[in-house]
Amino acid sequence: MHKKLFITLLLSVFAFGSFAQGISFEHDANWAAVVAKAKKENKLIFMDAYTTWCGPCKLLQAKVFPDPEVGTYFNKTFVSAKFDMEKGEGPTLARKFGVRAYPTLYFIDPNTQQVVHQVLGYRNPEQLMSVAKTAQAKRTES
Repeated sequence: MHKKLFITLLLSVFAFGSFAQGISFEHDANWAAVVAKAKKENKLIFMDAYTTWCGPCKLLQAKVFPDPEVGTYFNKTFVSAKFDMEKGEGPTLARKFGVRAYPTLYFIDPNTQQVVHQVLGYRNPEQLMSVAKTAQAKRTES
C-alpha cells in the first residue's frame, strides 16, 4: 500500500512539474546558436544580462522566471537565453549591447541583432509580462 501511494505521489509531482514550469532558457548556449534557433523559429530573443553577485538578478531567477504564466508566454513567444556578463561570451555581449547595469533584459531581433526593447532592473511577473508584450508589439510594428 505504501509503495502505491509513494509511486502515485511521485508521478503527481512529475506531472505537475511538467505543466507548471517557468521560462525555459537555452542552457550552455552560445550567442550564435541562440540567434540561429530564434531565426529558425521566427521568434525574438529574450536575453537576461546578469551577474552572479547581482541581488535583483537573483530575485528574477528565484521569483519571476519560474512563474508558470510567465513561462507559458515566454516559451511560446521567445527564444530565451541567460548570459553572465562577466564570463564566457558575456563581456563581448555586454559591449555589443551596451550593458550598463544589472539586470538588463533585452528583446532582440535575431535577423538584425538589434535591440527591439529593453528594461533595466527587477520586474515582478505582471510587469515582466507587460514588458514582453510591448516588445512583441514593437516587433510586429517593424
